[in-house]
Amino acid sequence: IIFLLASFHISSEDDPHIFIDQNAQMMIQILIENKDLFTENRNEYENKIKEIFEPMIDFKRVAASVMGKKYYLASTSNQRNNFVEIFKDSLLDTYAETLAQWENQAIETIFPEEVISNNIKNIEVKQILNTGSSKYPISYKLRKNDQNWMIVNIIVNGVNLGLTFRNQFQALASNNNGDINLTLDGWVSDAGDAGISG
Repeated sequence: IIFLLASFHISSEDDPHIFIDQNAQMMIQILIENKDLFTENRNEYENKIKEIFEPMIDFKRVAASVMGKKYYLASTSNQRNNFVEIFKDSLLDTYAETLAQWENQAIETIFPEEVISNNIKNIEVKQILNTGSSKYPISYKLRKNDQNWMIVNIIVNGVNLGLTFRNQFQALASNNNGDINLTLDGWVSDAGDAGISG
């Protein structure tokens, strides 16, 4: 989720469906070309995903949502910033694990029949992932910030990653009696591979 922006990232200024589709197709191509890296060099594999994935996500907004209003307001600015970085790594881990399951990958973006109004600030972009043996739905929730569309949630095969992470954070914070530092220290995401296998 961190990348060579100028080289790989597709602009999000205009059509959110094209934005998601072009980046998804680029990611599929990289995965196909570097399939063995997941076991041979995990860091390099993740970095290749980062080069596309990180600029697409509004991590500050997503991390704040995962913390929830109660703990977000109770945390300091440094704690919030720390969690953004921690959350980036955990989301990448989950996504990388999921992507590693794909074999004969193909992904189809479902484009709307009608033109999208320029006034729309929130939108859902749906895709179908074909692993070669099965098909799975993916849904991206996007929000327009200034002139750019950014992902604020992902639902993979019915698994709402944002909600899953939020429930985990709330449970961990509760177990730590609301201690934010202990919660951040103990944060480990566990969304699995969203039930997707090759």
